Amino acid sequence: MKSPLPLLLISLLLVIASCKPKTPEKDTFTPSFSTYKIDSTGTIEPVAKDETYYGLLTPMEICVIFNRLAVPYNDATLNPVSNRDLYLSNSKAAINTGVYGVDFGYLKMFGFGQEVIDYMVTIREMSNKLGIPDNMLTEPIRRVQNDLADPDTITALMKNAYYDIENHLREGGRESTAGLMVMGGWVEAMFIATQLVYNPVNPDAEVVQKIAEQKYTLTSLLSFMKNYYDDPVVVYYTKKLKFLKNYFDTFDIYFEKGDLEIDTTRQVLRSSGAKMTVTVETLNTIRDYVAKLRTEMVTP
Repeated sequence: MKSPLPLLLISLLLVIASCKPKTPEKDTFTPSFSTYKIDSTGTIEPVAKDETYYGLLTPMEICVIFNRLAVPYNDATLNPVSNRDLYLSNSKAAINTGVYGVDFGYLKMFGFGQEVIDYMVTIREMSNKLGIPDNMLTEPIRRVQNDLADPDTITALMKNAYYDIENHLREGGRESTAGLMVMGGWVEAMFIATQLVYNPVNPDAEVVQKIAEQKYTLTSLLSFMKNYYDDPVVVYYTKKLKFLKNYFDTFDIYFEKGDLEIDTTRQVLRSSGAKMTVTVETLNTIRDYVAKLRTEMVTP
């Protein structure tokens, strides 16, 4: 989802700028993790720059990150499709439309089978509860059922479907519902990443960086949701996310001078690495809090 607020972009750039040191003192700064590649002489090797999203993402865009992290297969982590008939309120339907979208994208990485189709049908049924027309999801489902689509095609179709759903909600004056859907997808993505990819015993620096960088998207999400405090459910979950943000605020992410590029059009950061002051203890706390929040969201 692209942020509708110009002020949001400005605030995000200020947050990002604050995370880049002007002249860091190397003798006092000891990062807990670093993804910079160092050669035998102790010099940072020039490598291709990676992209980090700092804006709001659809569930399909979130799943691109999963591909980069090589998430292992474990469908027991996902929200069962059997829960779909138990979400009776508008807020639960909205949140879990986002959750199921991320689950679908996760499953799609491992091929197309009946399980993938089941999640697509579930997304359509959940969106129907929100008053979303069937035709926004009919074509992707038909293409998969007829075995006529390749993975990239389905990803594009589903990404467009989520854009259409969000636009439909906005045009109907239901921006808060769209916000809850995006929030559900963000929490589910964090849950999968922290449960299946993050290893607290032997943390991988690149995984740590991707989790740590979610402080940017969380800031973006909170900035978006605060505009819809007329919805008590939005207020409730915003308080939960602000509490989570406190943990992200305990650490910093540093980039080498001249290494950071900011693409305001696509809302991405490009750099060849980062240094993070985050500790394993903080990561474990974030993981546990996300798990509790996610359990609350998917429980009927």
